[in-house]
Amino acid sequence: MEVSLCKATLDDAAKLHEIQVKAFMPLLEKYQDYETNPANESLEKVITRFNQPFTDYYLIKNLEVTIGGIRVIKMDNESYRVSPIFILPEHQGKGIAQKVFAIIEKIYHNARSWELDTIMQEEGLCHLYEKIGYKWTGKSKIINEKITIIFYEKSQII
Repeated sequence: MEVSLCKATLDDAAKLHEIQVKAFMPLLEKYQDYETNPANESLEKVITRFNQPFTDYYLIKNLEVTIGGIRVIKMDNESYRVSPIFILPEHQGKGIAQKVFAIIEKIYHNARSWELDTIMQEEGLCHLYEKIGYKWTGKSKIINEKITIIFYEKSQII
């Protein structure tokens, strides 16, 4: 699997939105989290984020085919947040996300820390983030009786 990132432009918003919906739909159906699940977001919301000066979107590619996306949010004091990262279901579980995080950390080599959140009930996602160095902060947010979001951080040594 040859994974690369390409900085997205506003012209890519519709394609990224379509992939985001496909990637998150199984989780939306499983947890019925209509308020926060990215599969339920509108294209307009994605476009609004594209226009934020502190947001960068990247296309995740395998060879030249777009298979996912990642949004990086620049916060204060060289801190960054990933929200969301998404990969088409047929490409999940192949180590792509690990490669994407390694590439992102090289692009933002000045980062002092990274943040993200995920679904506590999705043990595979929690394992992935812990495997690449993220630590649970102890913070969580109950969304409904089926789903709890937990928050992770990773400190970088500069």
